[in-house]
Amino acid sequence: MKKICQICGKSYSKATKWNKLRGKYNPTKRPPQKPNLQWIRLADGKRIKACTKCIKALNKTRSKLIED
Repeated sequence: MKKICQICGKSYSKATKWNKLRGKYNPTKRPPQKPNLQWIRLADGKRIKACTKCIKALNKTRSKLIED
């Protein structure tokens, strides 16, 4: 399974790592930054991978539904 959030579509992005070389910064490495994906179970029983930002948003909407 790919490293993509199935709710918002967030995937990996390239980061810039700056190395200091002879007193000046040299942007040489571009390692990938991956989203923090977790397995969650939806109300209908399906399991999907979602980023933690989406999980927090889902928990907030669930608590609002329970209070109403």
